[in-house]
Amino acid sequence: MTNDETNRTRAAFDVPATAYQKLIGRYLGTLAPAFADAAGVVGGLRVLDVGCGPGGLTRELARRAGPAAVSALDPSESFVQACAAANPGVDVRLGVAEELPFEDATFDVTLASLVVGFMTDPIAGVREMARVTRPGGTVALCFWNYAEMPLLRTLFTTAARFDPAQGAEDRRLGTRDGELVSVLRAAGVADPHQQIIQATAEYDGFDDWWSPVPLGVGPMGLFYRSLDEVQREQWRELARDALGAPDGPFRSTAQAWCACGTV
Repeated sequence: MTNDETNRTRAAFDVPATAYQKLIGRYLGTLAPAFADAAGVVGGLRVLDVGCGPGGLTRELARRAGPAAVSALDPSESFVQACAAANPGVDVRLGVAEELPFEDATFDVTLASLVVGFMTDPIAGVREMARVTRPGGTVALCFWNYAEMPLLRTLFTTAARFDPAQGAEDRRLGTRDGELVSVLRAAGVADPHQQIIQATAEYDGFDDWWSPVPLGVGPMGLFYRSLDEVQREQWRELARDALGAPDGPFRSTAQAWCACGTV
């Protein structure tokens, strides 16, 4: 990433933890267990959650391994505070993936959920994940497969009506087949292999689905902040029409790429 891209990414997630929860948190109830399963997280292991956000995955890791066996890290102060509050006993720190504040070979499993595409230097970040993982341990990554997420793609395509560059969001690193495996391999992680994991979220209706966007969370929320009031309402109506104006409850099924390798 360029410095401008890094600054935009930080701004996109410089939001209250409650806003992030409305966008991503409702998926983590199903995504986090599936990712932890794929990474082989069980009791007796020392585990690190890189880019922990408000702590949705951290909670699942602590449930399996015990809070004292889990560390978590995020560059957002509000997320670090929220994660620590939600996960008593977990070692939660402020920091970035590219400079992990841990000794070599500290962890048995190191995970990054929905993070790689937002790292300033993904190869350096994953190389750091490998450094702090013991020989024979696991490094695990997951990121959304945007091609199988029609609701999210609706945001990209309708936003592109105002700024064509927004349509490129679905080409973010990690969103396509094999990219996470390539990142692991480039970072020196052995035997990288990929699988698909699923997540679901429930919405009360269109307004509930749209609600995180005006809160400014994520790349689409950051784009929303750049629009004037007329454009914001136009975008909302475009998205509503594209979804078929759902007024009642509905379920969203999301798909993520998951790749694991051995140090």
